[in-house]
Amino acid sequence: MRKLILHPDAVLRRRADSVEAIDSVILSLVAEMIHIMREEQGLGIAAPQVGASKRIFVTEGEAEDGGDEKVFINPKFLVVDGLLESYEEGCLSLPDIRGTVRRQPHVIVEALDVHGKTFTMEESGLMARCWQHEMDHLDGVLIIDRMSVIDRIVNRKRLRALESTGDSD
Repeated sequence: MRKLILHPDAVLRRRADSVEAIDSVILSLVAEMIHIMREEQGLGIAAPQVGASKRIFVTEGEAEDGGDEKVFINPKFLVVDGLLESYEEGCLSLPDIRGTVRRQPHVIVEALDVHGKTFTMEESGLMARCWQHEMDHLDGVLIIDRMSVIDRIVNRKRLRALESTGDSD
């Protein structure tokens, strides 16, 4: 069973690889991601956060197949627009670290589902922010890269503690 990966693990800083085929390995990874996301009470989680450098993220919310989660494989943004909005974000891979991040409020994403079928979804507000956050993970970007200087200063001690714990693993 995979586990939640914490900063400063190097997998969180790499651009994730595209998924070439949706096979039993990928389906197992998706199931573990959903399990960890729920166990950690997150709104979403990206594959690098469970140690897999693959372009996959999952989110909570009503899925078209009747499930409570949505799976995005090889996602890409078709539209990201609107005036930047500030909102406090946290991250499962950065426990106890929160900061204000500016993101655009409207997103259209295209991805593959677990059956390899292409779909397009549009969201605004919190879920649009979540998708941008998870997409950042697929590109090796963390909220500490996007938060304000003041928030980085406020979180400096917690971030250093997390980094020193990671160095001893």
